[in-house]
Amino acid sequence: MRSPDWSLREEDLRRLHDILERLRRDSNAKLAFLIDRNGQQLGFAGALDGADPTALASLAAGNVAATEGLAKLIGEDAFAVLFHEGEREHLHLSLVGRRAILLVRFDERSSLGLVRLRVRKATAEIEAAFRELEAAAAARHEAEASIFAQITDEDIDALFG
Repeated sequence: MRSPDWSLREEDLRRLHDILERLRRDSNAKLAFLIDRNGQQLGFAGALDGADPTALASLAAGNVAATEGLAKLIGEDAFAVLFHEGEREHLHLSLVGRRAILLVRFDERSSLGLVRLRVRKATAEIEAAFRELEAAAAARHEAEASIFAQITDEDIDALFG
């Protein structure tokens, strides 16, 4: 069964931002950016440094999707971590459950090892937040379903009759 859709409330966004900010600070990164698998922005902490966040999010999601295709060609489901090393800037992308992508942008002030260590901790925190959101959405869905289950054909006829 498909889990019910959920939406982020202000307190959820704040919680995610706090996790991203702690990740950015503890890994000495420039940017921590959380994106859903469709390329929609869920939150970020740090400086975009002129990068278009919409383009960054959609290209990161496309990158992950393309890499999943490569993984399937060699018999893997996916690659959980992607790393792009530039001359001065680097990108670390990791999957957060089946729902999101965590992108960390860093430079020489940090290291890949430190970023990977801090991403592992942040990923666990984000996954816990997502599980809570899904549980709350499922409870709301059940409550709504039970309300509609109580409506009879006679109630509908009385309403429109």
